[in-house]
Amino acid sequence: MSNGQWYPPEWPDRIRALASGELTPVAPKRAATVMLLRDTPDGGPAVHMLRRRASMAFAGGAYAYPGGGVDPRDDRPVRWAGPSLESWAARLGVDDTASAQAIVCAAVRETYEEAGVLLAGRTPDTVVGAVGTADADAADADAAGTGDDGEGWEADRQALVDRELSFAEFLDRRGLVLRSDLLGAWARWITPEFEPRRYDTWFFVAALPQGQQARNVSTEADHTVWIRPVDAAAGYDKGELLMMPPTISTLRALTAFPTAGTALAAAGKQDLTPVIARAALVKGEIVLSWPGHEEFTKRIEPAAPGRPAEDEEGR
Repeated sequence: MSNGQWYPPEWPDRIRALASGELTPVAPKRAATVMLLRDTPDGGPAVHMLRRRASMAFAGGAYAYPGGGVDPRDDRPVRWAGPSLESWAARLGVDDTASAQAIVCAAVRETYEEAGVLLAGRTPDTVVGAVGTADADAADADAAGTGDDGEGWEADRQALVDRELSFAEFLDRRGLVLRSDLLGAWARWITPEFEPRRYDTWFFVAALPQGQQARNVSTEADHTVWIRPVDAAAGYDKGELLMMPPTISTLRALTAFPTAGTALAAAGKQDLTPVIARAALVKGEIVLSWPGHEEFTKRIEPAAPGRPAEDEEGR
């Protein structure tokens, strides 16, 4: 492997099984992920990334952004600020406003669950400060006039992770408005048909709210980092950072922007046509490609006589 492209060794066998009809594709689950940016003094914004634990069944050891699957309760009514649900449905390419809200809510909820960053405010034009800290708990207690914040921010975040609390219930409990205007839809990628775990994932971009800090609170990550997209892409190119195609593709796109604000402003012009890998068998050789993203194309030669199939390599 000359770069850091994530390529599971079981893919060739699964691709052949799909081509022969022995493998039936599973339906992809909707998901959302957020490229959280903050400006740096040495040129260009940095993006918050986490490294998935090596033990994870899907993309173990790969660098990714905070994100995850849509919760069935993410379409429950919430206090909403920003573009209308109709506008979001059109932008995201979905047929109904409930789906649009669920995807946007998943993006905001997962960012809070996995990075401790919350894109919500007390009013439609404000954003909460340092959530999940003792200072934030004390501020809430003072605002309520109780001197006691009850379970606290961190307990509420953990309740979201454990699915004991829906995001709508969390926002209502805290008296918060979801700030959809702080997000910009950036890309959409769908896991290949031969994968056992498939996701239809919308990628969003957002700037780190003033007063908040990203934290390593994800149970799925063993390391987090703020890194400039150009540096992350260089690490991938050297084979030092393992990434899935959508991750490195979006990183390369972010290198063009000098600030988090300019990246967010450009989100509306990004193409949200779904990208899905295609696999073809040509005289026994597997050709795996992602339309419009030629750098990820892999050709896997058939195993030579006497050589086990697991020795096949992409090139």
